[in-house]
Formats: sequence, C-alpha cells, structure tokens
Amino acid sequence: MSKLSPKQKELWKKIQRILWEKWDPIGVYEKDSEWDDEYDNYVPHIFRLAIEGNDYIRIAASLTSTINQNIGLSASNNNEHDIMVGKLIVQAKEEILGK
Repeated sequence: MSKLSPKQKELWKKIQRILWEKWDPIGVYEKDSEWDDEYDNYVPHIFRLAIEGNDYIRIAASLTSTINQNIGLSASNNNEHDIMVGKLIVQAKEEILGK
C-alpha cells in the first residue's frame, strides 16, 4: 500500500471499512472490535477491481466467489447483499477518485 497516492490510500481504507462493517459474511463485525482486520486479505483484489473501473456487478461477483471458494460458506450469485456492497465500493471509488 506504500506506493499508493493519498487518494488511493483513502479508498483502500474505505474498502477495508466496507468489507468489515457491511460485507462481513461470517458475521463477526462488532463496532469497537480489535478484530477489524478479518477481511483485509481480500482488500487488494477488490481495490484493484474498483480502480480498474469494474462495475458493482463484477465486484459483487468477486465477493460472492470469495465467500464460496475462500471462506467456505454458500452464497448465491447476484445476491442482494453482495450487490449492495459492490455498489458501496463503486460509490466510494467515484467519490474519492472520480469516475
């Protein structure tokens, strides 16, 4: 993350927060928890998708794939939760870096 611009670092941190607070597929989010790095391993890929201009459907599909393949839980394709999170990530990217 050290080679990122200040705006990119801001987006990185925003994605971390979105994954922790909103995505949270295993249900461990607690507002003041010290375990807020639970999903940090997934930030680089989602960050790359966002800055490359992928839409929320592509980002949601990646989140769903992560749940199914990496986390080992079952999530359906095009599920409302992952789509909502994908939209939040695209919105954050547009607010911070522009379109």
